[in-house]
Amino acid sequence: MSNITKTIHIDSRFPSVDMLRHKAQKKIPRFAFEYVDGGCNNGINLRRNTSEIREVQLKPYYLRGFKDLDMSCEIFGQTYSAPFGMAPIGLQGLVWPRATEILAQTAHDHQLPFILSTVATADIESVSEITEGKAWFQLYHPSESTLRDKLLERCEDAGLNTLVILSDVPTFGYRPKEIRNGLSIPPKMNARNIFQIATHPHWALKTLQAGQPEFKTVKPYIPKGLSLRHLGLFMNKTFSGRLNDERVKEIRDKWKGNLVLKGVASAEDTEKAIKLGLDGVIASNHGGRQLDHGPSTISTITEIANAGRDKIKVMMDSGMRCGPDIASAIAKGAEFAFLGRAWMYGVAAMGEKGGDQVASILKTELMQVMQQVGCENVKDLPDHLINE
Repeated sequence: MSNITKTIHIDSRFPSVDMLRHKAQKKIPRFAFEYVDGGCNNGINLRRNTSEIREVQLKPYYLRGFKDLDMSCEIFGQTYSAPFGMAPIGLQGLVWPRATEILAQTAHDHQLPFILSTVATADIESVSEITEGKAWFQLYHPSESTLRDKLLERCEDAGLNTLVILSDVPTFGYRPKEIRNGLSIPPKMNARNIFQIATHPHWALKTLQAGQPEFKTVKPYIPKGLSLRHLGLFMNKTFSGRLNDERVKEIRDKWKGNLVLKGVASAEDTEKAIKLGLDGVIASNHGGRQLDHGPSTISTITEIANAGRDKIKVMMDSGMRCGPDIASAIAKGAEFAFLGRAWMYGVAAMGEKGGDQVASILKTELMQVMQQVGCENVKDLPDHLINE
């Protein structure tokens, strides 16, 4: 077996992501848990993402010869130890202090890609230092090209080589729980939230020690002394998520590294991404946080993969919570998978050790699936797909 097993250690108290989720729910305030755990509107697409990926079936071949297992995967010239990585999540420090730095370090230690969000709670430079320049950066598109160019220049100066631009946030999803909890823009601290903080003293102490979460990457561009209300107005005015051909072309002209479009949900948008000269797409519905009545990601990945085959790297996020989910996504056509919530459950449940726990669980589960079905190399998982 390959040497990736040397980095695997699983704490037997929480040997699954679902168990980490239950621990996280108890350990952090409700408003913080619901921020990472919830979807938009009625949570229909949130549930569909996970339920439909678990309808995928894989065929085992028990009498085949089996020599060795190789989970490694190459993306953009970089070889990773497994075919999955960390999706971008904003305000990670709200869920657990220094979550961004913890997970960036985990990604580096486990040889996995880490995508830093524009609105994460660590900046480009610190994450680049932790990952030795191997992190990816996800850009929320600024309304003004000047700010866009400054962010691109910082990425380049920090040695980052892969830029991810979002297509699935033309407007922010309607998330009732976040509105109730005061996590809309502008955020509010109500009596309910104060009570939740008081009843979770470990989280409160750690947060106090780390300091109030901030949008570290965009902090230099935020006028000093803004109230919460005016900070919200500033952020809404500064960032416009809607992409079009011209905006993508301008970024393509300026960015010389790998350019990835995240949020693709159709073969048509995949074909357009190819024409615009992009290097990769991530099939995604933002974890069910944007369009409640849209399709699950697993239901669209095959048509996206067919449209992009041998022309562009096709990756996927949304709906995956365990190793078998990753195997199903790759069997259906994705070349690589990104997970978001699983990592956040890990750090919320176990703090500094949470990222390593999740990486170890996912690697172990994926290895077991591949061994069980008789698949030596991760790229051969599509050969085990049972077509419906």
